[in-house]
Amino acid sequence: MSSIGLKDMRAFFAIVEEGNISHAAQRLDVAQPALSRQMKKLEETLNAKLFERGSRRIRLTEAGRVFYSRVEKILGMVDGTVREITEIGSGDKGSIKLGTITSSGAKILPELIAKFHERYPNVTFEIWEGEGARILELLDNRLIEIAITRTQVDSLIYDSLILPNEPLVMVMDQSQACGESEDEVKLIELKDQPLIIPLRWKSIFETNCRRLGFEPKITCVSDGIVQNLLLVKMNLGISMVPMSSKTLLTDGNLIYKRLIEPEMTTHTVIAWLKNQTLSTSCINLIELFKEIFQSNIRDSEQ
Repeated sequence: MSSIGLKDMRAFFAIVEEGNISHAAQRLDVAQPALSRQMKKLEETLNAKLFERGSRRIRLTEAGRVFYSRVEKILGMVDGTVREITEIGSGDKGSIKLGTITSSGAKILPELIAKFHERYPNVTFEIWEGEGARILELLDNRLIEIAITRTQVDSLIYDSLILPNEPLVMVMDQSQACGESEDEVKLIELKDQPLIIPLRWKSIFETNCRRLGFEPKITCVSDGIVQNLLLVKMNLGISMVPMSSKTLLTDGNLIYKRLIEPEMTTHTVIAWLKNQTLSTSCINLIELFKEIFQSNIRDSEQ
């Protein structure tokens, strides 16, 4: 059997990420027919069909999905190892790969990257964005070095810095405004209101509502904070979001009210793998994060 090389894995990975062979060929700077032949040969080597034919957009077979999950881990480990070796002792160049959820990234990254760039102008950034579980998956697979998430992390696997609790607020269009207070809304005042609740807080939200004797009218469950804000803007409901989400969408018709009685909070976690040797650039970024937010963070090891 012919061996499978990194070139084959990177080509397969690019096709899946781009969604079609044409775009992947452009990304890899190769001719599309050559890339198609390479994938056909890969399937012959594996003796398995990786792609569903007949669709403009690539669809993976069961074997293709398994192969993709393995390739992602392998490439992550290879690229991570190369990065560790080549950037040892060199904190003024290289590239930092990090992943973030939308709301935390919007709050933290602009100031952090701006100040870091002042000190290390030759260091570049590659930023992945997604929901919390996906960001940790990328970290586990070593495709990124640092994860910014609101997901609880295992201290046996990750080192982390944790920002203090941040209030959850209810954002509503002026035409749907509820609650007697201008800047706060009691949970009971949300009874019978159409609600858009992120999945990560749905369970505790429903529990709190039941303690007050009512079932919440949840019309949509979504962890897409920006999407939820846009749904509110379209008058489709009142959404729960972190306080920092106010910076994501400027709209004079949106009202943000802190949720009280009971109050609900969240926090941001900066995490990296315990068993991974971080590049000097990443270490410098973490140190800068501590410097900027020193009065607000707590170390997971303390």
